[in-house]
Amino acid sequence: MGFSASIEKLIEEFEKLPSIGHKTAVRLAFYILNSSEADCEEFANTIMNTRKNLKYCSICNNITDSDPCPICSNTKRNKEVICVVEDVRDIVQIERTHEYNGVYHVLNGVISPMNGIGPNDIKLKELMTRIGNDDVKEVILATNPNVEGEATAMYISKLVKPFNIKTTRIAHGIPIGGDLEYTDEVTLAKALENRTEL
Repeated sequence: MGFSASIEKLIEEFEKLPSIGHKTAVRLAFYILNSSEADCEEFANTIMNTRKNLKYCSICNNITDSDPCPICSNTKRNKEVICVVEDVRDIVQIERTHEYNGVYHVLNGVISPMNGIGPNDIKLKELMTRIGNDDVKEVILATNPNVEGEATAMYISKLVKPFNIKTTRIAHGIPIGGDLEYTDEVTLAKALENRTEL
């Protein structure tokens, strides 16, 4: 005998979330069922309010509660350097390093002809408008080191070239604590290519 129709529906909804399998969905469903009505209401309201209140920053396309986002409105950030990323989650990762003080531009995707995504389907026009209007001195291309990310970075570098702006690509290579023995050839090749002088 299975669960009631309502519980099955709740489990199905949790299974729609990324990386949530059936067993985890069952655990989450029963966690919700065992929570107080007030906790369930707060959880549901938080989801709905997040959906309603979040918007895209009109400058960088970051997801934010306020427009412009806290990074774009921060006067201490270096507006002369724009780090171009594929996704909002990439900003969070870079910010965790505490090493970058410029601003960002979120493409909301990459060029991927195989998936029917062309240059007009991502936020390239907005990037070029920023470069044309602002005093940008450097564009850092921080797309992922896969075929689509590399192709997108190359495409952007060609677009930026006429502006005579320094265009850099984040280095790729062996992670800290990684062993050469277990490193694939492509990563090792990138590490050699992006070596720095000591």
